[in-house]
Amino acid sequence: MNRISLSLPLLACLCLAAPAAFSHVGLPAGGAPAGSSYDATFTVGHACEGAQATTALAVQLPAGFRITEAVPRAGWTLTAPPAGSQGGEVRWTAASAASALRGHDKGAFTVRGVLPATPGVLYLPVHQVCDVGEVRWDQVPAAGDGARLAQPAARLEVLAPGSAAVDVKDPWVRATVAGQGGTGAFMTLQAPAGARLVGVSTPVAGVAEVHEMKMEGGTMRMRAITALELPPGQSVPLAPGGYHVMLMDLKEPLAAGRSIPLTLRFEDAAGARSERTLQAEVRQAGAAKAAPAHHHH
Repeated sequence: MNRISLSLPLLACLCLAAPAAFSHVGLPAGGAPAGSSYDATFTVGHACEGAQATTALAVQLPAGFRITEAVPRAGWTLTAPPAGSQGGEVRWTAASAASALRGHDKGAFTVRGVLPATPGVLYLPVHQVCDVGEVRWDQVPAAGDGARLAQPAARLEVLAPGSAAVDVKDPWVRATVAGQGGTGAFMTLQAPAGARLVGVSTPVAGVAEVHEMKMEGGTMRMRAITALELPPGQSVPLAPGGYHVMLMDLKEPLAAGRSIPLTLRFEDAAGARSERTLQAEVRQAGAAKAAPAHHHH
């Protein structure tokens, strides 16, 4: 307990920059298992620049995604490839100005299908048509390019068996000095279908636990918790001053600029376990940076 108390002031004083807001037509983060049935739900939250409404949306399906159904929208016409086919275009068109998706009203457009059996990444270009202008969300990053794209295609990560369908944004660990026995790890988690974070491990620490910090009777206290709930589709920050991962019994100093592996263990509503292994950047205290708007692991 003493070693946790020693790290408390450093944990409490750090703060994270808020992720940049970046609206585009995309899919929920986190991915889905290979070979599984998947509802590709595209969220539209804004009209084209200078426009008042979205009047049509077209999705180009990639090879490997076998469509079973495109979900109709009231007041919109729908064209889609036949069930069982791969590739092709699904298109919704507003039947009238009254049924168009206005301004910043949010709308969901869903294509149901079966994912390929091989893990990987699928990109689904989307063509958004408005009363004024149009936007083609069709940019795909080059290999190894982490730059933010202006008009990115919708991205779907097809996961290997046992890999958790949980999106992890901006994982980082606070740097340490020689002789320091513990530090904190931080990130933002999102599980499209919901999950619980039930464990963490890393080869650089003898003990890794999920902790929470909160005020009790005017005193900030930190304690380990057995599970952290991730409500469906909701971003859950692990940040200084709140929930975080505590790394204790460090085996070596953690210098800024390197990366360390973290393995996160999750449990779904049915009790099935899965894991997500990632690399977390080591940063100096106070050097936290804004998370990329759409960065997946």
